[in-house]
Amino acid sequence: MPRVAAKICGLSTPETLDAAIAGGARHVGLVFFPASPRHLTFEKAAGLAPRVPDRVGKVGVFVDPDDALLSAAIDAGRLDALQLHKVGRERAAAIAARFRLPLWIAVAIRTRADLDQAQGWKGLAERIVYDAKTPEGALPGGMGLRFDWKLLDSFAHPAPWALSGGLSPENVAEAVGVTGARMVDVSSGVESAPGVKDVDKIARFLQAVAAL
Repeated sequence: MPRVAAKICGLSTPETLDAAIAGGARHVGLVFFPASPRHLTFEKAAGLAPRVPDRVGKVGVFVDPDDALLSAAIDAGRLDALQLHKVGRERAAAIAARFRLPLWIAVAIRTRADLDQAQGWKGLAERIVYDAKTPEGALPGGMGLRFDWKLLDSFAHPAPWALSGGLSPENVAEAVGVTGARMVDVSSGVESAPGVKDVDKIARFLQAVAAL
């Protein structure tokens, strides 16, 4: 098994999904957020889900979702986990109780103080996703921004975690070297345009991860 696992997020076509799976991605991310260029309709998600083998986890990505959206997305995408952005602990606990799926909680980072939010997720989050904090009013992720990886130095992580934000085939080795991440999560870094995944970039990213 590779030392570092990879999640390719924001997949929306059979070709790019297949490239992620063929390249060795451990998880694929399906985005259910209409404001995102990577947003999936339930119909599209239902078409993609059967292509994903059992060994690859299907993670639904949501921003402050209501129960109706979660329920429909879980059914359409046959989701194995829920990645939540901009959701408080009380709401997340209610989601966990209702849907009985593992929660991946996105924590937006710009400063070391931002990391303290992660401690509040102990015992509820199966995984913390450290992502770069985006400007006010911008999408909460998928913007190609990165935070200072050195902020994670000697931080006591409250749960297993993934590194996200501004990763690419060119910098993922450096990112893992600096942070010691055991999982990396990429979206815009394997695109040719916002929301348009590139099969060659996906392959190169996964090759770089496999070489670690």
